[in-house]
Amino acid sequence: MCGIAARFLGCDGSRSGADDLGRSLQALRHRGPESAAVWHHPRGRCSLGHTRLALIGLDNGAQPISDAQAELHLVVNGEFYGHDTLRAELTARGHRFETDSDSEVALKLYREWGAAGLHRLRGEFALLLYDAQQNMLIGMRDRVGVKPLFYAEHNGAILFASEAKALFAMGVPAVWDEESYCSRAFYLGDRTLFAGIRAVRPGQMIFATRAGLTQQTYWDFDFSTAPGATPTREDEAIGGMRAAIEEAVALRMRADVPIAIYLSGGIDSSAMLGVATRLAGKPLEAFNISFPEDEALNEQRFAQIAADHCGAMLHDVAVRSNDLADHFEDAVWHNETPFFNSHGIAKYLLSRAVRDAGYKAVITGEGADEVFGGYPHFRRDAILFNPEGQDPGFIAAAREKLADAEAAYRHETPPADVAWLTDRLGHGISWIDNQAGWFTQLTALMTDQAANLAKLMAPYRMLYNMADHRRLAGVEPVHRSMYLWAKTFLPAFVLTTLGDRMEMAHSIEGRVPLLDHHVIETACRLPVNMKIRGSVEKYVFREAMRPYLPEAIYKRKKHYFRAPPSTAKREARLHELVRDVINGPDLASLPFFNQKKVKAFVDKLDTMPASQRAACDPALMEITSLCLLQRRYAVSNNDTMNMRLAG
Repeated sequence: MCGIAARFLGCDGSRSGADDLGRSLQALRHRGPESAAVWHHPRGRCSLGHTRLALIGLDNGAQPISDAQAELHLVVNGEFYGHDTLRAELTARGHRFETDSDSEVALKLYREWGAAGLHRLRGEFALLLYDAQQNMLIGMRDRVGVKPLFYAEHNGAILFASEAKALFAMGVPAVWDEESYCSRAFYLGDRTLFAGIRAVRPGQMIFATRAGLTQQTYWDFDFSTAPGATPTREDEAIGGMRAAIEEAVALRMRADVPIAIYLSGGIDSSAMLGVATRLAGKPLEAFNISFPEDEALNEQRFAQIAADHCGAMLHDVAVRSNDLADHFEDAVWHNETPFFNSHGIAKYLLSRAVRDAGYKAVITGEGADEVFGGYPHFRRDAILFNPEGQDPGFIAAAREKLADAEAAYRHETPPADVAWLTDRLGHGISWIDNQAGWFTQLTALMTDQAANLAKLMAPYRMLYNMADHRRLAGVEPVHRSMYLWAKTFLPAFVLTTLGDRMEMAHSIEGRVPLLDHHVIETACRLPVNMKIRGSVEKYVFREAMRPYLPEAIYKRKKHYFRAPPSTAKREARLHELVRDVINGPDLASLPFFNQKKVKAFVDKLDTMPASQRAACDPALMEITSLCLLQRRYAVSNNDTMNMRLAG
């Protein structure tokens, strides 16, 4: 796992950008602390940079890698699984390999089949490949967005990097993108919080030439089912799912360094521990986050059950409110997007503990909820909009229970863009309803200009307009909900705040077998009632992994990974931090919020009951995060908000 960067000019020029690229690699040092190197085109047309965390090909896998003809040049962040099979095939076709690195197969695939050859890569990765003969730079991101890749155009050059901070180091100014924030496009689209910096979308390739940028989708989630593609027998579906998961784990167990397991105590990570232990043939080491100050959120007991079942050595990383406060600013600097709960900081501390224990790579259970319908909002969608194949008695009782639980909210009118989206789809999307509710709370604290811009931008109407409607047509409602989540919050939040950014802050590579595209494609072919069966979420996954799970974990319901809210202990440093930051000078520098409204909101916390204070925590976390990003990156404002409203 590494950090990568590139500067593409496309025409002959000076090598003045070399220093910029060196500074960008310094900004990415946490992603690859072992070495850093740069390749420059002799006439300054392109430069590639790489910081290395060695996991495969330890002795001769340094990058950038160039081919024998000195025409192709490559840097990679991540891992290619099954590279040995590709290597054997390419060797048989006459290619000679100079390193033991998995990354070199990308050069040979491109040499043999062009850009289409890169579609055969399997794993979690981002890459930059410069073809000197074509004078073309290719950026490519893995299918679901496990690994990040950002780009910007600045001073006549096209720049790429693993993180936005590396683009700042290359000279891109740190300026708030008010439109992106007020439209939630940093979650719902390919924009970031920073003007001019965009993300390469998951499953896409981007081609930089002198003519500009061209994008191409090479893979996507596909829930449309061809006739006869779905197994007719349940046992066949479960067996096929088990085989796909076992293969994905086996591929990710291969490395030239030891591998550990992140173990939450839920079914997902417990299953990964079980499969990995069986494949390794020996006990493994597992790492768990516990919250000793909040028993309701503390999963340590269940993690111990799973560890004991597999004979694993469990390392408990106890995280307290003061720990979250002490590391908030550093964690959000790495994250580059806001927190809505401090669980991202807890993940940051977990990764530090894994690094300190001597590991570089971990297997995680991330992705099961996205692939197998594990979130409560998917289950709600199934009850309300997708009852096919379910017991009618259960559906009737569940709908009545939902109606009673949500009676207090019936009078609330959904935002106009959410109502419009619901009308277009013909059904609701529960996670969008939830997210829109949080955003409504934030807009109430905004300046008049920002609130008006948010209304004008209509975030969820924009989401629908920019969606690939071929992937939504003729698809079950729950699968539509899963697709939209997979294109937005999976890469922009789950795989960032709870994945790559907090792991790589301490040079830890997270490997996610449940997001292997073969696993996803197998799961996509199954109907909703194989994923959500009555009150049981992730049904097919649960049954497929049952041989690897202790009974207590097999029967356990979904438990959200959350850290205690900042409002839980008003005397703790985390709550003090939130108050101090919001009452400090950084809030005034943000272009989004009305200081008086925010401070009045915070002052009311002391009079609220605990449950109401907890409901305010996402807004407090987001505002605090933005203030700290303002502080660390010295982000400036532009006038696009007023221009947009005036236009």
